Amino acid sequence: MITGRVNPAKRLEDQGITGLGNVYYNLLEPALIESALKRGEGTLGKGGAFYCTTGAHTGRSPKDKFVVRTPDVEDTIWWENNKPMDPANFDTLYADMLEHMKGKDYYVQDLFGGADAEHRLDVRVVTELAWHGLFIRTMLRRPERAELDTFAPEFTIINCPSFKANPERHGCRSETVIALNFDKKLILIANTAYAGENKKSVFTLLNYILPGKGVMAMHCSANHAIGNPDDTAVFFGLSGTGKTTLSADPSRILIGDDEHGWSEKGTFNFEGGCYAKTINLSKEAEPEIYATCSMFGTVVENMVFDEETLELDFFDNSITDNMRCAYPLHYISNASESALGGHPKNVIMLTCDAYGVLPPIARLTPAQAMYHFLSGFTSKTPGTEVGVVEPTPTFSTCFGAPFMPRRPEVYGKLLQEKIHEFGASCWLVNTGWTGGAFGTGKRMPIKATRALLTAALDGSLNAVEFRKDPNFGFEVPVSVPGVDATLLNPRDTWADKGAFDAQASKLVKMFSDNFAQYVPYIDEDVKAAAIG
Repeated sequence: MITGRVNPAKRLEDQGITGLGNVYYNLLEPALIESALKRGEGTLGKGGAFYCTTGAHTGRSPKDKFVVRTPDVEDTIWWENNKPMDPANFDTLYADMLEHMKGKDYYVQDLFGGADAEHRLDVRVVTELAWHGLFIRTMLRRPERAELDTFAPEFTIINCPSFKANPERHGCRSETVIALNFDKKLILIANTAYAGENKKSVFTLLNYILPGKGVMAMHCSANHAIGNPDDTAVFFGLSGTGKTTLSADPSRILIGDDEHGWSEKGTFNFEGGCYAKTINLSKEAEPEIYATCSMFGTVVENMVFDEETLELDFFDNSITDNMRCAYPLHYISNASESALGGHPKNVIMLTCDAYGVLPPIARLTPAQAMYHFLSGFTSKTPGTEVGVVEPTPTFSTCFGAPFMPRRPEVYGKLLQEKIHEFGASCWLVNTGWTGGAFGTGKRMPIKATRALLTAALDGSLNAVEFRKDPNFGFEVPVSVPGVDATLLNPRDTWADKGAFDAQASKLVKMFSDNFAQYVPYIDEDVKAAAIG
């Protein structure tokens, strides 16, 4: 039985997906929640939020992600970063998954990836779980109902958590698999109920497609000044660096919290929702994000709650540190209706330095910005990936290596060209540790980070005195109104200065060793900006 609204010429049967049970097309939020509750997939929480858990997988599984090695992408995929899958293995995986799906009910959402109609991707997401349909409907751009009558999917994602892959038969690593086939315009996800795999699969697609059109795909949040979309800022960073928190600034308009494009016209959000970490979230520090956790249709993922009162516990990480909520963008009062902005005036690169060495903010030249973009130094935070249990320093190029199908220099060159063309100011912001490394120091005070960012975005930071950092060569403010001057010089925050110097030297060497892989591909000005 078919339920819902769909282009009659583009049903699953027309794609060769047959023999299923009931197929529910493009259900709205109330119907998806009703279905999920009837199927025992979760609990109706306060305000109509949907509480659920994701089983064994509470984060992404990057080691189980593959790109099918077909002739059309052979010369453009960064194979050192993207594990290849043989086309024959993919075909077997697809056939076995379709056989497994027969007789079972599925949920279909037809959605847009991208707020800019010229550059958006029409995506169909087929999910075994009703709440996955709710999640992806929340996270991507939702067509008008009339647009569904002519919707023609360019790519299809099939997510089947109950299917277990066979490594020997399917050419994968484990029973869990995320397989992208650009030739067949198909993504298969199996044996994981972690909903973030759905949205990051779309992001990976756009990261491949858009650079070929001269559009920069960015793992960043973005906002703009009230009444002035031309005063746009983008915030690059991996999960846990503050992308969502810092872009949700009540004094600015939120464009989006995670994934954006930079085209010839300006900035645009890929998504229609936000996916925020909720561990230690408080009403006082983040009132708007906190409020979404008790709003209708918000997906609350892997959080402990009181079964009688349904009160959420934001401090209990017994399920995972990577507890999250997914909510539509319009639940934030200062969110942009269009999700569009101008060309960025400020490019901020967020890093979470678990070594406690980097300053809270530094001003970068365009060449230094390219260097730090390619380096992508940060710390993986607990829970965001399987096996990460404490902050782990890492270099994730372009601040998003797991989602980058092309070589990093492709993205770096695009960013460098756009910074040069539009004259953006560039900043490195450390939201990690101060006064010592993880275990000894403490997290950078968010109040200080917000004050420094405000000064950078309103231009007043450019008027203060700067010093050249002896380890990294970038410029660091000496004093900023409203910010403890000690914070601005990391060495001053350490009780043991010798230990700081040793830690700084260690980090400089790590930067130097990591960057050697990019030297053959970069221009001389970036080579000159290299550290170590």
